[in-house]
Amino acid sequence: MKYTIKSKQNNSKMCLVCGTDNNLSLKARFYETENDEVVALFTPRDHHQSYPDRLHGGMASAILDEIIGRAIMSRYEDTVWGVTAELTLRYKKPVPLNQELKVVGRITSERGAIFEGSGEIILPDGQVAVSATGKYLKMAIDKISSKEFADNEWFLVDDETPVDEVEV
Repeated sequence: MKYTIKSKQNNSKMCLVCGTDNNLSLKARFYETENDEVVALFTPRDHHQSYPDRLHGGMASAILDEIIGRAIMSRYEDTVWGVTAELTLRYKKPVPLNQELKVVGRITSERGAIFEGSGEIILPDGQVAVSATGKYLKMAIDKISSKEFADNEWFLVDDETPVDEVEV
């Protein structure tokens, strides 16, 4: 099913998942969809591998943790962030390198200062390679990092090819 992109989320400079200035980053781009999910697009490279031609499980965990944690921003913009309390993964299929992949995340419940979510890494053929569920604390950025981070390290990156819709 295709969903319209309603907004793009920010990137940071040094994040392992979305960092624009981190040479080892997955350089993921995050988009909020009309159905209140967050979709990430990324292309894992050779330096992200474990076994030859396969994404390291820790990197798969990192991007799933990030997408679920970012899902809360679709409700509160970037005034509320998700901080991981618990994350559970199921590895179902190998995740290939050097091709664009999709990750989808959503909030499944929200109670007070805690929310739960789920996410999947989706292969080009539509199969789910890795799935995750997690529990997160809602926190303001000033409780997590310095004001300088929000002012200097958290910014919107213009895409060379803008994404208007995504198939999930």
